[in-house]
Amino acid sequence: MPGLGNGDRLTIGVVSPGAMGSALARAWQAGGVRVLATVAGRSERTRTLADGLELIADLDAVVAGSDVVVSVVPPGGAVATMSDLVAACRRTGARPLLADLNAISPATVRELAALAGSQGLDFVDGAISGGPPAPGGDTMLYLSGGAAAALAELATDGLRTRVVGSDPGSASAVKMCTASVYKGSTALWAQALQTAQAHGVLDVVLADLAEEFPGAAATAGRRIAVATSKSARFVGEMEQIAQTQGAAGASPELFTAMAAVYARLARTPLAALSPEQARDLTDLEDVLRRLS
Repeated sequence: MPGLGNGDRLTIGVVSPGAMGSALARAWQAGGVRVLATVAGRSERTRTLADGLELIADLDAVVAGSDVVVSVVPPGGAVATMSDLVAACRRTGARPLLADLNAISPATVRELAALAGSQGLDFVDGAISGGPPAPGGDTMLYLSGGAAAALAELATDGLRTRVVGSDPGSASAVKMCTASVYKGSTALWAQALQTAQAHGVLDVVLADLAEEFPGAAATAGRRIAVATSKSARFVGEMEQIAQTQGAAGASPELFTAMAAVYARLARTPLAALSPEQARDLTDLEDVLRRLS
């Protein structure tokens, strides 16, 4: 893998430069890494988010020009994206390190590692905890796999890294556990507060919850709005969590139900907003009305 550990400037390809991918790209750029991406076939929103990045023609060009290629896509697209990356490596003869940074189960990670291995390519399992990295922020990137150190060394302002194991799947296991609490609790708040509003007891319920969760109660409107704006992609993540928990001997039904909650939220008017628009919504009653 040229550029890794030989003193050359490292080049990372990001697929794709959406909200999280473009933020990672900028964090790595700030640390002195060259970052390549393409917006071929992507939405206008992605093109806007990727503004200012080094954009090149297509996926083959990204793969051919990179030492490391990271996949940052919705969970449902992880397998197809890895298949596309492996095919691009085959076409171009390139041999970058392939890293999956998506919210997927350890079982799905092993499937991706096998895809990479079929082409003789090294693979790293990664999991992002927190929002898109920004200067002064505290986003965590968990990593596992034999080549995890290549990305672990790239911690920058706003992005911490931690290697949690030598086997692909360990980093994603962390993500499946933490996301079950973070996104599962948001779904609970949405369900509870929408029901409270329907029964005319929203103020009473909020006052009660604020005694135990003062910060969460105060920011519930924005939290629900932002989660709903991402709810379509959260469905796949909840399904991956259900698979992970079931394989561990826990009950998969809880997060099968959470997937159903996010699928319902994805059908509401609020889901039509972008996350950037949703962050401006702070009026809880207005947010709940938009879930009807």
